[in-house]
Amino acid sequence: MFQVFLYVTSLAFVRFFALVMLRFDVRRHGILPSGPMIFVANHPSATDPFLIHMVSRHQLNVMITAKAFKVPVFGWFLRKVQEIPVPLTQGSAALEQARLHLAKGRSVAIFIEGHISPPEGGFLPPRSGAARLALSSGAPVVPVGIFLRRERCTNIRSRIAGGIPSEARWYLRGPYAITVGHPAQFAGNADDHEHVDQVSETIMDRIRALAHESEKRIQGGKLDPASI
Repeated sequence: MFQVFLYVTSLAFVRFFALVMLRFDVRRHGILPSGPMIFVANHPSATDPFLIHMVSRHQLNVMITAKAFKVPVFGWFLRKVQEIPVPLTQGSAALEQARLHLAKGRSVAIFIEGHISPPEGGFLPPRSGAARLALSSGAPVVPVGIFLRRERCTNIRSRIAGGIPSEARWYLRGPYAITVGHPAQFAGNADDHEHVDQVSETIMDRIRALAHESEKRIQGGKLDPASI
């Protein structure tokens, strides 16, 4: 019960932040089906793992770099709401944990680029984790395209366990648009590297198109803050 309370409370805080600090806009191509899904998005800022919770009507667990779990207090919070740590190596363990969440009926979110997108714009090449998770679990993939004004990002330094400094690019104010696409099913062998690469590129192509839709709404001044 404490986990549910903490999740609901933190989601209310995220909504408040989005209303007060951002011109936040979510558009959906249609109504999503019930059941566990894999939300797969691009990753322009360190703020994304919090805001992506707002694309789902139900509890969503996000795959986040394991470094974040080592930040005092913040790491405790991430563990309590059952976010999924992704180490720099042994990513298969994170995918297995994500599969367990899906098997329990929970949706998960993964950032297909693996790292924050280039500050000058564009996308990093897709990593294989999202495709492998989709193929091994059978859960539908929901592509998500995010766009924000990257010149407004702020670099914030923090210290992880052991006093090691870390820096991330946060988006704290400005327009932030998300477009949620139609879910898609993928079948095949998750150990077939060529097939995994093809699925990864298919998902990434859809994300790029959705991010472009988000960009057009910001550039055209067509955001609807009430959409959250």
